[in-house]
Amino acid sequence: MPDPVRKLRMGVVGLGWVGRARHIPTISGNPAYELVGVADRSADRVAQFSAENGKVRACAAKTLADIDWIDEVDAISVATAPMAHHDLVCEGLARGLHVITEKPFAMTPGEGAAMVSAAAQADRTLAVVHNFQFARSMAKLDRDMASGRLGKIRGLRALQLGNPSRRLPTWYQQLPLGLFYDESPHLLYLLSRIAGPMSLAKSVCVPNPDGEATPYQIDAWFRSERDYPVTLSCCFEASVSEWYLLVHGEKGVAIVDIFRDIYMRLPNDGSHATADVIRTSITATAQHWAQHGTSGLLHVLGKLHYGNDHVFDRFAKGVAGDKAALAPIDAAAAQRVLNLQHDIISNTERL
Repeated sequence: MPDPVRKLRMGVVGLGWVGRARHIPTISGNPAYELVGVADRSADRVAQFSAENGKVRACAAKTLADIDWIDEVDAISVATAPMAHHDLVCEGLARGLHVITEKPFAMTPGEGAAMVSAAAQADRTLAVVHNFQFARSMAKLDRDMASGRLGKIRGLRALQLGNPSRRLPTWYQQLPLGLFYDESPHLLYLLSRIAGPMSLAKSVCVPNPDGEATPYQIDAWFRSERDYPVTLSCCFEASVSEWYLLVHGEKGVAIVDIFRDIYMRLPNDGSHATADVIRTSITATAQHWAQHGTSGLLHVLGKLHYGNDHVFDRFAKGVAGDKAALAPIDAAAAQRVLNLQHDIISNTERL
């Protein structure tokens, strides 16, 4: 294990959007880390990165053994397409490296279990980037739930609308159920953060009539230890892209606008009279625009991290031995979400 006084020497594998826009800036901006180098299987991406970031070593490689800086790091982050996660993670662990990987954790529950086992056998830390649970908006929800401001919780729902015209990875149609597989981990770990351990009760899928892997819509219902319904609804043929987490309480409704990192709490509107409706409208718009100004500015400045900064903080602490900090993003948490994904895929009723 690295000396806790010394910075954690880190390498990034994968120079796609998430590697360049999330992993590299987050690691570079964290004083716990030293970014040693980056690698990608595409020589063109490596050349482009080197032209823009000449101070960071960059290498074209298909395996960790081909990376010229690999023996100089303590850990790697895997920011590749999910099809490569299993092999890279297991190779890294076998080399004695700590590993943090993007979601989806793996392509099958079997791959995930093999990664978890490899981490245990190597006695190394394995974590996953489940970042939105640490966003500023989620912290506000946590405070309201802890203080009782929402009252007794009566329902929990995650809602996703996806516009197929937005920026998307080139490989998503190769995944089981396409975009659902790539994006659902975020919604599943957010639901689990509130509801606790969940199991699938039922799922319904409307397939894409053009034969594409990504369906038109998926709806799922979950069992949990809570006494309220927990549901997920994903529509991939919408004209806007919006992700929300909604917590229905007796005293009010909490809305987490995931993309904008905005949190709104709307009070119980009673008899839904005109005055109540106006109050709800004023409350919603005031909260939205007040926070949109803050989040928008952070976005423009490149400082809207969506919880990625907390994820990498926790990974560094986990490597140093703080297992409590690591727990929400550890290999067990990653495997639970992966299993839920495959339960939905295997058991969904197709309409």
